[in-house]
Amino acid sequence: MKKKSRKQGGKKIFPQVTGKVKMTRDGFIFVIVEGEEDDIYVKASKTRHALDGDIVRVAVTRQNGKVHRREGEVVEILERGRKCFVGYMHYMGAQAWVLMQSKYMPYDIMVDAEQAREMGAQAGMKVAASVDKWDRGSINPYGHLVDVLGFPGENETEMHAILAEFNLPYRFPADVEKEAETVREEIGKAELKGRLDMRDTFTFTIDPADAKDFDDALSFRRLGNGDIEVGVHIADVSWYVKPGTAIDREARERGTSVYLVDRTVPMLPEKLSNKVCSLRPGEDKLCFSVIFNLSPKAEIRKRWFGRTVIRSDFRLDYDQAQAIIEGGAPEKTDEGLKDAILTLDGLAKRLKAGRFKAGAVNFDRPEMKVEVDAAGKPLRVYQKISKEANFLIEEFMLLANRSVAELIATGGKMNGVASKKAKTFVYRVHGEPNSEKLQSLKAFAGHFGYSMDGSLEGREAAKSLNALLAAAKGKAESATFEDLALRAMAKAFYSTDNIGHYGLAFPFYTHFTSPIRRYPDTMVHRLLSSYLEGGGSASPEGTEKECKHASEREVVAADAERTSVKYKLVEFMQDKVGQAFDGRISGITEWGMYVEIEPTKIEGMVPLREIRSDFFEFDEKTWSLCGKRTHKRYRLGDPVRIKVKNANLEQRLLDFELAEAPSRG
Repeated sequence: MKKKSRKQGGKKIFPQVTGKVKMTRDGFIFVIVEGEEDDIYVKASKTRHALDGDIVRVAVTRQNGKVHRREGEVVEILERGRKCFVGYMHYMGAQAWVLMQSKYMPYDIMVDAEQAREMGAQAGMKVAASVDKWDRGSINPYGHLVDVLGFPGENETEMHAILAEFNLPYRFPADVEKEAETVREEIGKAELKGRLDMRDTFTFTIDPADAKDFDDALSFRRLGNGDIEVGVHIADVSWYVKPGTAIDREARERGTSVYLVDRTVPMLPEKLSNKVCSLRPGEDKLCFSVIFNLSPKAEIRKRWFGRTVIRSDFRLDYDQAQAIIEGGAPEKTDEGLKDAILTLDGLAKRLKAGRFKAGAVNFDRPEMKVEVDAAGKPLRVYQKISKEANFLIEEFMLLANRSVAELIATGGKMNGVASKKAKTFVYRVHGEPNSEKLQSLKAFAGHFGYSMDGSLEGREAAKSLNALLAAAKGKAESATFEDLALRAMAKAFYSTDNIGHYGLAFPFYTHFTSPIRRYPDTMVHRLLSSYLEGGGSASPEGTEKECKHASEREVVAADAERTSVKYKLVEFMQDKVGQAFDGRISGITEWGMYVEIEPTKIEGMVPLREIRSDFFEFDEKTWSLCGKRTHKRYRLGDPVRIKVKNANLEQRLLDFELAEAPSRG
């Protein structure tokens, strides 16, 4: 229950909350409070010099204001964010400054000129700086240089600038690299002790063509009773990376590998990620495995969990596997491999059908990719299309993940209920969607003649949502419905509190299958190993703290990845300023409309102030803009034709303006 403001000794006392600062270029901030949907607006004069990423205590001075639902003022800065700010080096006499261009930092930072010169920071270079203090009465904060990134516009400079902006490393500390070199690649008797030897079982990997780290493999064997043995084998990272080591500390801090447009920033050093742990063909490899006996109808007859040693027979990419499924593989393709791929494809399709029958949400949003050359220059924007080979791997990874979670949550019972005595574990959870946002979607879909007749609560909401998306599939409004549905969905995260995974329709789910690139998977391996050996339950408090950290690192990595894509998209559009494109309205706010160009999905904004034909107002109920004089209405999802007005590479923003009516095919 929220505390209301009250008077004490004639002075009004306002309720106070703690949250994280999200700063704007204009100096005002929003304070994000964990567990609360609405942020708190704080105008620039009331921030007490709080900066982006800081943890602050804020007094809520107004509820339900005219523009913002809640307004307040910062009472105390509890913790400075360990954030780097990227800007340009500038010298002025004996003084040195980092001039800001970030939309999250409106204040230039004074730094030590001697230190800056010692680091090789030349005037005009991009640098990363951290704020050390901001004294009362000072106009600007004081800090120090963290890194010299290089001259603006160069690809290495810009990618490193994005990593620095999100406090992500692009090199490993010397002690981590040194420790990685001591890891032994050879597998001896000590490593094999207690492991199930599966080196003679037919095994293969399927990954992207350019992959270097193979952290999962499938084994295949037909059983005498007509059933099929399928092994899901995962690189045994936890065998090599022990708690408390330099490699482990660094992996935990990173939390995940980061995939920028033109590079991967790995969680583990290359010797581990690409060599020792990678399930390369023709090499003995240590794994943590889940082995299933499945009926021809994909029913689980039996399952086994434990450590193994494998030897992969084939390394396939997705196109090669897809060619086998479609019957277009080369004549010399191994017959055993063909049998395995085709049989597993059939099983995967049954598993997928079972998920959707149970109420999994069926999103089909196109994934857009930017192709760059060796120098990082964007060449084209294209849609990545997932086919049966992708789904084959995905379904068996999902099967392993949910089986591991089910084992711990139910004490080993298949299709059972959660045990009250279940040991502490790391679950990947996903809550129910926001029913109010689903109601808004229902009302919006009604304008197009669609109905959502089922319940918008619990598992029934997924069925109603799937029915709507299926009815709109292939039509112009389909993408808009999916956008609104995604906004209604909760965010997945890691937790010791197993609330299930709504989107996948799994009562038990975890992340077990990617320990080379996700630290939570390594945590799961360690806990599973301990529990299989009869170990006691881990600390709930300590494990929950680790879950929260992992969730935070995942969000940071995803933001950095999106930022790198946005940068390359703006770079791709720089030579297209003045050109016109067809698009659709992807977002509407009180300050403008966002438009996605078709078919690349590149998004820019048309500011309301730039629409000269009328004065347009935002109608929140109908997700539309309405002209006061002409009554012209622009709705979410409407086709429009735009012209590219400006491509701001520094701000990673595209400005559009409305052009003539969209062309019709």
